[in-house]
Amino acid sequence: MNKILLSGRATKEPEIKYLTSGTCVCNFTIAVRRDFKDKSTGNYESDFFNCSAFGKTGELMGEYIKKGDLFPIWGKSQNRTWEKDGQKHYINEVMVEGFDFPPKQNDLPF
Repeated sequence: MNKILLSGRATKEPEIKYLTSGTCVCNFTIAVRRDFKDKSTGNYESDFFNCSAFGKTGELMGEYIKKGDLFPIWGKSQNRTWEKDGQKHYINEVMVEGFDFPPKQNDLPF
C-alpha cells in the first residue's frame, strides 16, 4: 500500500502550470517538523517534501495555499526519472490526492 499523510507548512508560494492538455499542475514544497529537538541546538528540525497536485485539487491549492500556511495533505509517494543534457535525474515526490484548507490564524492552538 502506498499512502502518505503529512501536515506541515508551505515553504514558498505554490507554482501553477498548465499542461498542453489543459490540466492544471500545482508544485510546492511542504516542511514537516520532526517530533524531537536537535540535542546540540535545542531546535526542532524539519523534513522537506516536494509535492505535485493535478486538476481541480491543483487549482484549489494554487488559489488558497500561501507561503507559511499550515495544512495537511494526503496522497502517494512516487519516484520519477528524466534525462537532461545526458544526465539522468531522479526525484521522489508526493502526488497529492487531497488537502484541507489552512485554518484561520486565530483558530490555531499555538
